Order: sequence, then C-alpha cells, then structure tokens
Amino acid sequence: MDPLKALADAERKPYWLDSPAKPEPLARLFGTTTADLAVVGGGFTGLWTALMAKERDPSLDVVLLEGRRIGWAASGRNGGFAMATLTHGIANGLERWPDEIATLERLGVENLDEIGETVARYDIDCGYERTGELNVATEPWQLAEMNESLEIARELGVRIDVLDRDQVRAEVNSPTYIGGHWDRDGCAMLDPARLAWGLRQACLSLGVRVYERTPVRTMKDTGASLDLLTPHGTVRARRVALGTGVFQPLLRRLKHFLVPVYDYALMTEPLSAEQLASVGWRNRQGVGDSANQFHYYRLTGDNRILWGGYDAVYYNGGRIKPEYEQRDETFVKLAEHFAATFPQLSGLRFTHRWGGVIDTCSRFSAFFGHSHGGRVAYAAGYTGMGVGATRFGANVMLDLLAGERTERTELRMVKEKPLPFPPEPVRSAGIQMTRWSIAQADLHEGRRNLWLRTLDKMGLGFDS
Repeated sequence: MDPLKALADAERKPYWLDSPAKPEPLARLFGTTTADLAVVGGGFTGLWTALMAKERDPSLDVVLLEGRRIGWAASGRNGGFAMATLTHGIANGLERWPDEIATLERLGVENLDEIGETVARYDIDCGYERTGELNVATEPWQLAEMNESLEIARELGVRIDVLDRDQVRAEVNSPTYIGGHWDRDGCAMLDPARLAWGLRQACLSLGVRVYERTPVRTMKDTGASLDLLTPHGTVRARRVALGTGVFQPLLRRLKHFLVPVYDYALMTEPLSAEQLASVGWRNRQGVGDSANQFHYYRLTGDNRILWGGYDAVYYNGGRIKPEYEQRDETFVKLAEHFAATFPQLSGLRFTHRWGGVIDTCSRFSAFFGHSHGGRVAYAAGYTGMGVGATRFGANVMLDLLAGERTERTELRMVKEKPLPFPPEPVRSAGIQMTRWSIAQADLHEGRRNLWLRTLDKMGLGFDS
C-alpha cells in the first residue's frame, strides 16, 4: 500500500459527523431565562446529565447550552468504544484505588449495561454492539505485561479469553499478532455521533430545553442564582453542571488538572465481501494493540475500518486550534501501520482523516468536584475513555448537586483529585520528554527509563 495514494482522496473531516443523519441545528438562546439546572456542554457528559436529571425528576426545568453543535468535539470524533472501565483499565485502577477496585469494576459494568438499556429504551439508532474488545500483542514483552493482571481481572469477574497466535489470528487475521486477550463483555461498539444525536432527541422528548451555538462566556454568582452569560442571552439557574471537557473552563481551578492532547484517525472505504473474509473479524470486536503508543480499530456498520491512535500529540503551550485537527505526518504514519497490520488489504483507500482533542489528566481517568456551596458540579479528565464513563460522571454530578451521599460520592476516586500538571513552560517540556520516553520504551521491549519510573512513583502520567 502506498500511503500517499491511499490517502489521496481522504476528506479532511470526521467520518461520524459527515453523515446525512446529522440533525438540523437547534435555536440559539436569545434573552433571559431561568432553570432549575443548567448544563454547560453538549457532549456526552452534558447530554447524559440533562437526560438523567429529567429521568430522576420529570418536574425539573433543565436547560442545556452548547457552544457549537451537539457532539461536534470529542464525542463525535472518537473510535466509538464504549468501555466498562471507569479507571482506564484494571491495572491503573488497582494502582490508585486497590481497596475500591472491585466496586469500581462492578459500577463500570452496571454503567455500560445501563447505556445499552438507554439506547434500547429511546430507540437510538447508533449501531450499538456489545462485542467486547480484543487486546492484541505484537511483541513478546506486550504479552507478558498483558498477563500480569489477568488473574486479578478474572477474580473481579471479568470474562477474558486468552488466545494464542493462531487463535487470535482466527479472530482477526494479521501477521503481526502473536497473542491476545478477548474481554468478552467490557466494551460496546457504537457510532458516537449518532449516539450524541440520539441523546439530544431523548432530552428534547423529556422537555429539556437545548440551545446550540450558544457558548457560555461567564458564570456569575448573584447569591440568588448562578447567571450564565452567553452572547445573546442569560440563564439564571439554581444549579449548574459543567461538562466542558478540556475547553476553557468556567472554573479556573480546572485548568491545572487538564491538558489538551490531540488524537488522530483514518476511515477506510467499505470492504468488499472478499476483503472482509481475508481479515475474518466475524465477531466484530473492537481491537487495540498493546504498545505504549497504541492503535485502536474497529468495523463500522457498513464494514469500513476505523484506524486511529498511536500519536498522542500535545502542542506546546496547551493551545487548542482548528488547524491542529489535521496532521499529515501522523496520517501517513497511520496509513503505513495499517498496511503492515493488514497487508492483504493492499489497494484499500481511506475516505476520511481527522483529529480531535482529548481532556487528559495525570491519573488517566475522570475526576469530579463541586463549588459555590455545592451549587456547581463538574466532571472532566476522561483521557480517551469518555464514551462510556461520561454517563457515570453525569450521575456523580447529579448526586453532588442533590447533596446526596451515595455509593458513588463516597468513593475515594470521586473525592480525590489528580496531581496537577506544572505550569508552562515546564508543562510542555515535561510532556514532550514523556512522549519521547514512551516511544523509547516501545523500542526497548517496554523498559521504562528513569524519567518514566520517576513519574510512575509520583502518580503522574501522560496518555490518550
């Protein structure tokens, strides 16, 4: 496969958002209105918060404000892997909250179950398939690392099939695979944009007032209300839930815990029946390889292959710019890696290439909190695992805003914050050093240098 030829006709836009199913935009907010609950952000965090607030209390007056279009950012640009894990994997959760890991695993599975139930209840057409995830190894050291937490995962009730070289290639046929683990229940595949649009419709059906193209510029506490000021109007709310991810926070404290990391993906043209047969993939699992710089890939409903990951790019200074959503160096690299993984698909072309920004924090999993005397709640820092975990985060915010002590709010994971990132320019220098060190580890059988070992001891990390 010539990567430049394969990419020649690829449109520079997110595949999921380039769809005839995309709904017409909703009206902007004009004038002043009031609400019991105002939700800021129209990605998964905000959508789940608004929907479940109305499900908990149908009499609640809920407003959702989105600065652009529902699902336009990370929620509409990801791989569509809805994961059960709330902790970015068992190993990360075990390292940080060993006394809670069994509870966190159970809550994660329940959360994913409830996502599937919600999709069915509201008849959301998002291609939801609970097919699990196939984690593949391409080097012996990766297989050894995968096996380290296998026994614990099984003790926690995770249904994992261990596959040797021939077995994993029988699932998905690549000459690069030497083994793998199939987590049977811990992942559902879906179309993330259509999930976001479906959640929008579900919110509207329950009476949520949704305003698009209505960015919130400022939040003011008047004592009587929390006033959200937009370009053409104001919402005076009793409670506010913030689901703005890595974008400019309305609470300044959040900027210390989040960095914008850009992730990139390609989408192929649909595979012919013969091409698909050459790969196998009859069980349609999501697939991820196991290097530090990893790829994730999956089939779509019309049998395209989404191929993403590997480069997790932080632009010095932590800026977010539209031009960062395209990076030809990464697209060529991804196309080359695709060709090495699936040489039998030589000649297949890519139709879309895009990037998006991830809200990354130092513990790789979401953090939560409240302010303004418990009248404002936030959830952020999903670090690439937000398709599933945002629903859990929404429930945490609603618990906090209600002042309720629940199993969720009593978790150390919920009560504790990640370590903050250092200020610039130290932040940029440290992240770039970490990216270089991660790449070196992959070249040296996973061995982590002094820099990475020091970060591990401090509980700091960088991931997508």
